[in-house]
Amino acid sequence: QVQVVESGGGLVQPGGSLRLSCAASGFALDYYSIGWFRQAPGKEREGVSCISRGNEGSTNYADSVKGRFTISRDNYENTVYLQMNSLKPEDTAVYYCAAVSVGYCSGSFYKRPMEYWGQGTQVTVSS
Repeated sequence: QVQVVESGGGLVQPGGSLRLSCAASGFALDYYSIGWFRQAPGKEREGVSCISRGNEGSTNYADSVKGRFTISRDNYENTVYLQMNSLKPEDTAVYYCAAVSVGYCSGSFYKRPMEYWGQGTQVTVSS
């Protein structure tokens, strides 16, 4: 079955850290550019971070998470990670990963139609 599955969400206090995982099955993530998105209650979905496919490997971050979040890829594990540090209450949302086999990561990446979406993982930042 071809799919991506997110994990690693949870409840964390402000200032804490979480690492989200986006694991692919049925295809090699290395051939896909991967994006992380989030959607908070009552808000539109927004792009958080992306990483380009193959050796290009460029990354992009939303201004709201720059310097706090880091995206990385482990091709052996067929997984993309989102390390989230210094979490804030406004980071609370359902986080989704998505994969697309064409194009590279940039500021306009998040508007592209994605080929695969995960089911999402809840991140709650609260004291």
